[in-house]
Amino acid sequence: MLSRVANHIYWLGRYLERAENYARFIDVNFNLMQDLPLDLKEQWQPLIAATGDMKLYLDTHQTFSRDQVLFFLSFDEKNPNSMINTISHARENARIIRESLSKETWEEVNELYYMIKHGAEKRLWKKEDPREFFEKIKNQILLIYGIADNTVARVEGWFFRQLGQFLERADQTSRILDVKYHILLPSPEEVGTPLDFLHWMALLKSVTGFNSYRRLYGNIDPAGVVEFLVLNKYFPRSIYYCIKEAEKCLLNISGNSGGGYQNSAEKAMGELRSKLEYAEVGEIITIGLHEYLDNLQIKINHISNHVNENFFTIKDNLAFQTSEQSQSQS
Repeated sequence: MLSRVANHIYWLGRYLERAENYARFIDVNFNLMQDLPLDLKEQWQPLIAATGDMKLYLDTHQTFSRDQVLFFLSFDEKNPNSMINTISHARENARIIRESLSKETWEEVNELYYMIKHGAEKRLWKKEDPREFFEKIKNQILLIYGIADNTVARVEGWFFRQLGQFLERADQTSRILDVKYHILLPSPEEVGTPLDFLHWMALLKSVTGFNSYRRLYGNIDPAGVVEFLVLNKYFPRSIYYCIKEAEKCLLNISGNSGGGYQNSAEKAMGELRSKLEYAEVGEIITIGLHEYLDNLQIKINHISNHVNENFFTIKDNLAFQTSEQSQSQS
């Protein structure tokens, strides 16, 4: 497969996953506000902090009102990570590689694009309760995943899209979990109270993991939620599960079935998967959840860089060829 085509397929997977997770970010706060006491003030700053775009936001905003944050995350074309931009980029990548997609996949990606544009035209960030819109965005992206998974052959292109999707999901799950770090309780004494548990419950609901968690762990417990979202081997949005699946995709792309690693991307991926596989939740809490998640995000970014270097960067071997030619001439 041409590296150019592989690059577009990879980023199609990443951009779709990023848009879906931004819709989930927003869902965190809306879920939380449904259960919070009426006298507590809404908090929207944690969403900006968790996405890593605080500096960009503060360049044009001085407060963190609901409408401003919703617009910035969803419809602001000056924010490169906003949903409208990531969906536009996903559509453009899909358009370029239409011959590698099924007709139905392209049609649904196109439908997603017009859905977000319609939301911007209707100024949905000002609507009293825009949750239905964000739910539609999530469901549309899940529909695209379902159609793509059932209409595309399991060859290189499919593995590149899955690789992008799982790497992005691992990163975004860490950011959704990090929202809890940025949400302020009224006082330190509130830690461990029903209000604190409401925060953890909202996070589980935002990744559609509340029922799965209850079946596996029972009562809501901070350590249990961290273990579930970071280390669980079976939940498809846990960081470990995503890295494990991304590694499988990478090995299939490389044709590596003999163990070990064949390139720097496989080496970095294997190191992170192994570290997560043998980690314990107590270690994470001892290090500090926020610090641990920050380090994870750095490692995932490094893996993405290695993927780019190994599969998408066109290597210039002109100097090598010229050297050989000059030797033969002499």
